[in-house]
Amino acid sequence: MTVLWKGIQVTLALFLITGLLFASGVFGVLLYAKLTGQTWYRDPAVAYAEQEAAAAKAAATAAPPAAKPVERPKSVLLEAPHIRQRPELPSGCEVTSLAMLLQFYGVNKSKMDLVPEMKKDPTPIRYNKNGSIAYWGNPNTGFVGEVTGAAKGFGIYHTALFELLKDYVPTAKDLTKEPFSKLEDQLIQGIPSVVWTTIDYKVPDKWVVWDTPIGPIETTFMEHAVLLVGFDEQYVYVNDPLAGQSNKKIDKEAFIATWDAMGRQALSYTKAK
Repeated sequence: MTVLWKGIQVTLALFLITGLLFASGVFGVLLYAKLTGQTWYRDPAVAYAEQEAAAAKAAATAAPPAAKPVERPKSVLLEAPHIRQRPELPSGCEVTSLAMLLQFYGVNKSKMDLVPEMKKDPTPIRYNKNGSIAYWGNPNTGFVGEVTGAAKGFGIYHTALFELLKDYVPTAKDLTKEPFSKLEDQLIQGIPSVVWTTIDYKVPDKWVVWDTPIGPIETTFMEHAVLLVGFDEQYVYVNDPLAGQSNKKIDKEAFIATWDAMGRQALSYTKAK
């Protein structure tokens, strides 16, 4: 009986010691939380408030939303000078179109002022026995033939005419081979362009080839140049020196096809910074 009582006493003592140890541990944790302000659990209300504050801070420091891109205009029409090439220059569509571009830029030069300054290829024409042209000048070098109609005339291409444009416009730009959208961008910026097309705005079905001092050239006598002054979704607008018409409306798809057939030639300029 004595042994049993002693066992009970030992067990009670162990429970008492364990309880005291647990209570002291809890008291220590509570005391630490009191002194440091930290707890072993998260109050949901406090945690939510902290998350809201962090989100607000992140939103305040985040980069501002990107500005919406400016919508590209769907149509442009510039008011540019219109000059007729006839009667003085029946073959002078290119230099007349250049005069329109220069006058729009602010250079007071007429087509007749520019003719003596335009580069020329003086190579005389020679014919084959069948009447076709065997040998003549190259329009990339200078104007081929006689621009006034006193003798057979042909024309001049962008490479040679660009030299004259640069003489008057420091920011002259040869846009040949650029996509047509680049010419539309020029118009959006308020700048027309001299572009090569055909007289009837149709892709030629007849081409001619002759030899020149720098090698053979394939071209067409339907070659023409105009001043591009506008566009919309369906049409382009040109000042045509031969037709004697300003803001002439032409189907855009057809025009681009002829421009492409003529080597996508175009001359313009950029605005000075």
